Amino acid sequence: MATHPRPVAPAASPEVVEIERALTRITYLSTRARQHERLMALAGVPLDRAAVALLRQIADSESLRPGELAQRLGVEASHVTRTVQQLQRGGYVNRVPDPDDRRAHRVELTDAGRRAVDQVRDAGARGMQLALSAWSPDELSHLATLFHRMVDDFLAYAVDDDPAQGSDEPAPDA
Repeated sequence: MATHPRPVAPAASPEVVEIERALTRITYLSTRARQHERLMALAGVPLDRAAVALLRQIADSESLRPGELAQRLGVEASHVTRTVQQLQRGGYVNRVPDPDDRRAHRVELTDAGRRAVDQVRDAGARGMQLALSAWSPDELSHLATLFHRMVDDFLAYAVDDDPAQGSDEPAPDA
C-alpha cells in the first residue's frame, strides 16, 4: 500500500503557541485527581475518571459497542470492558443486543447513569460559573462560540488526519 507523506505544518504563530499553553494548563487543572474528587463530591457521584469519561461518551453518542467506546476514548478495549463491568455492577449502564448484529452488544445508560452524567455536568458547570463570575454575558458567549469553533476545527483536522475515523468513504489507498 502506498503511503502519502504528511504535509509539514508551518511554524506555529505566537498566538497559537499561547493557545496551546493555555489548553495545556486547563487540561492539567481538569485532570488532577483532587479536582476530580472535588467534582465527584459536589456531584454526589462516586466514580473514577475513567468511568465518568465513559458515561459522558455514551451520553453524547447514545449506545455504542465497547470497541467503538475504546476508539472514541483512545484507550484499549480491555480498559473499556473493565469499566463497563464496574458501571454495570453500579447500575449506571446496561448491555443490550446490537440490533445490527445480535452476536454483539451495545452499552447504554440506565436512568441512574443519565442522572449521574447530569449531576457531574451540573457540578462542573456550577464550578465554571463561579470561576467565570466576573465575565460579562457577552464575553462568555464569545468564548463559547470560539471554543465550539476550535473543537469543530480540531475534529475536522483529526478526521482529515485519520481517514478511518471520518466518513464511510474508503481511505485514498484502499
